[in-house]
Amino acid sequence: MAILLAGGAGYIGTHTAVEFCNAGYDVVVADNLYNSKAEAVRRVEKITGKMIPFYRIDVCDKEALRRLFAEQNIDTVVHFAGMKAVGESVAKPLMYYRNNLDATLTLLEVMKEYGCKRFVFSSSATVYGEPESIPLYENMRRGECSNPYGWTKWMIEQILMDTCVADPDFSAVLLRYFNPIGAHESGLIGEDPQGVPNNIFPFITQVAVGRRPLLTVFGDDYETPDGTCIRDYIHVVDLAKGHVAAVPYATGHTGSTVINLGTGKGTSVFEIIQAFERVNGVKIPFEIGPRRAGDLPEFYANADRAAELLGWKAERTMDDMCRDGFRWQTMNPMGYPED
Repeated sequence: MAILLAGGAGYIGTHTAVEFCNAGYDVVVADNLYNSKAEAVRRVEKITGKMIPFYRIDVCDKEALRRLFAEQNIDTVVHFAGMKAVGESVAKPLMYYRNNLDATLTLLEVMKEYGCKRFVFSSSATVYGEPESIPLYENMRRGECSNPYGWTKWMIEQILMDTCVADPDFSAVLLRYFNPIGAHESGLIGEDPQGVPNNIFPFITQVAVGRRPLLTVFGDDYETPDGTCIRDYIHVVDLAKGHVAAVPYATGHTGSTVINLGTGKGTSVFEIIQAFERVNGVKIPFEIGPRRAGDLPEFYANADRAAELLGWKAERTMDDMCRDGFRWQTMNPMGYPED
């Protein structure tokens, strides 16, 4: 039996593939390479010493997905396949709704045809919208998302919950990510955003290697200790291990279960810059810019449920995240080579 990683050539997907392989699972990757590179899958094979069947398909393509299921004995689907740039989702909402919802619906329809009933979903803390209090618990109100990307995650969660109601044998684990950063300790795989990074950490690493001149800090007048936004940053390898822990849980339980994957600790923008400079011995030039619309002062998880249900907790420190992320960028200053 194998685990299908839909969107498995991306940043989180490749790190998760490594951890599944290390845990003894067979992995199959499907990805259309819209925002990823086949080279990343080859590097997973180099890290793990295992051959990984790779299907360059769009999981919205039902016939292509059926061929994959016919050729591979898929037991569980881990769903990363979706467009993820917040700004792009605002500019191109129809593309985001079409792609992200179609990918999920097609996966579920083909899974039903082949009797596959275990699903782990790459959700997001964006489904909480603007919270009434911090930290964020899984039973808090969802909705009031600030962008179409967040709404697609909200809608997919609802689709999965409804699927579990309709089929009492179906199991769905909805993993709500906070802010994954860092890279595999080998430096072979890491985050390789196309164009200008949407998130702070890859921007910092690109400034550190001279690819960009400076970092813009969006606002230093928030009601936080140092005036900058606070987020829950989690090492991508810890996040990947959360998916590995979710599979046996999904195997032993039915219905839908929501679980936060975060550290439970907030780090400010200035704190992450200072940690990066200290750990790596480099200076990160920055300027203060205006606040961005929709940015919240604080946003971090309560991760108790992950420990209780999955036996999982984040283990790597901010120093580890900064060190591993810089190693990746130093070894790959322009990201992955073109395929």
